[in-house]
Amino acid sequence: CSSDLSLLHANNPELAGDRRKFLIKPPQVVKEGSKRVVLINFGEICKTLNRSMDHVYAFMLAEMGTTGSIDASSRMVIKGRFPPKAIEQIVRRYVGEYVSCASCKSPATNLDKQNRLYFMQCNNCGARRSVAPIKTGFVAISRAARKKNRAA
Repeated sequence: CSSDLSLLHANNPELAGDRRKFLIKPPQVVKEGSKRVVLINFGEICKTLNRSMDHVYAFMLAEMGTTGSIDASSRMVIKGRFPPKAIEQIVRRYVGEYVSCASCKSPATNLDKQNRLYFMQCNNCGARRSVAPIKTGFVAISRAARKKNRAA
């Protein structure tokens, strides 16, 4: 039995049970003034997750129900006061929904868009599934924004 396991481990290390843990550095959150929070290592988190900044950004803002922006040094500026633990929970939720494979729990996945749907493909087991689109809640639009949209 142990020779079978060693053979399996030699040929397919990801199936043998000796998995590397998927580590994401905890979000570094800094207050900017009294009404904003900056996620300093946002670019690094996106690179670790192998996801586009725009997708992670849209998910986080939808989950927090607020607005924000990404500055030139790939930091995420969020309007509102959010503790680091809350942001960490949102990143965990994103990983569960859009990064981890449903079959083998591997983080080695790719996200691609086809016909307005996102599909997640696992690089280890080959599983493929559709993932839910990001749902944004109610977003108030100012008069200036409405005028700008009508003019365009």
